[in-house]
Amino acid sequence: MSTPQASAADIRRWQQYLADERAEASVYRELAARRDGEEKAILLSLAEAEGRHEAHWLSLLGDDAGKPRPASLNSRFLGFLARHFGSVFVLALAQRAEGRSPYSTDPHATPAMAADEQIHEEVVRGLATRGRARLSGTFRAAVFGANDGLVSNLSLVMGMAATGVSSQVVLFSGVAGLLAGALSMGAGEYVSVRSQRELLDASRPTQVTLAVAPRLDLEHNELVLVYLARGMSREAAEHRAAERLGQFSCDCDPSLSLWPERPEQDQDEHEEIGTAWGAASSSFCFFASGALIPILPFLFGMSGVGALVLAVVLVGIVLLGTGSVVGLLSGTSPMSRALRQLLIGLGAAGATYVLGLLFGATIG
Repeated sequence: MSTPQASAADIRRWQQYLADERAEASVYRELAARRDGEEKAILLSLAEAEGRHEAHWLSLLGDDAGKPRPASLNSRFLGFLARHFGSVFVLALAQRAEGRSPYSTDPHATPAMAADEQIHEEVVRGLATRGRARLSGTFRAAVFGANDGLVSNLSLVMGMAATGVSSQVVLFSGVAGLLAGALSMGAGEYVSVRSQRELLDASRPTQVTLAVAPRLDLEHNELVLVYLARGMSREAAEHRAAERLGQFSCDCDPSLSLWPERPEQDQDEHEEIGTAWGAASSSFCFFASGALIPILPFLFGMSGVGALVLAVVLVGIVLLGTGSVVGLLSGTSPMSRALRQLLIGLGAAGATYVLGLLFGATIG
């Protein structure tokens, strides 16, 4: 039986908690099935913890557990994504769900359960960070490329249309803006990422301390300078140099004196930056895709105010979509990011339209 003093509202709330705990455990098991090694073990441990929470609510409900209730809309959406995609989006949403847990303010949830949910948020944040790192370089180029294409070409189209030129001129201007912008973005991303990687590679420590340590002059031990330059305190640097020179019985932490060789299959040390060609191709393709949206009405023969209104509506929808994706992946509110993207994009286009009106009136 349920707790005697439990009200009908308490029972309904506990039943909802029970449904959500079951749904969340299922999400983690679905994600675990798509992974292996350490990540799989972590996800299964999270599912096990959700199972303990489920048992708590079952104990309180007793006979009032009744038939299984549907989980909340958010939990069901997470389950759908986990079953069909299993992507970093699921972890980003799960991170938000764990962070919004009501257990810290619910007197019927144990302090351990509330603490669990807070720890779960950090665990899921760590797993999501791994996924973000794997796609962040290319994703950054893709998002910025798409948004630049949308905003810059919409601004160009609206500015040209405001001057009173024909729809054909507006279309040709939009196509020229698409090609010029996509090529410029692709080339810029390639140079930017390649230069950043070269800069980081130039800062990578070498194994010279291992190779030359036996031949160093013990009276003028410049090996200490190496470790001082790498940020160690003088005491730590001197101790480390003494280890490398064999003055202690062990070389306790070789990682301090070299950059260990890693197998080719290991993770790229600059993974978050992405590759130069990956960033360039993503930027080119997504800029072109974004820049295509504002000229679609003109491509299909529309003209005048109707074409401009439809272009603004189409661009607004896509801006909301890209903003939502950024919000999801960053673990923040998708709606706030979507509205921010929309306001910035349409604000820039509106300013260009006003300038086009002024310019058109001047030359008219």
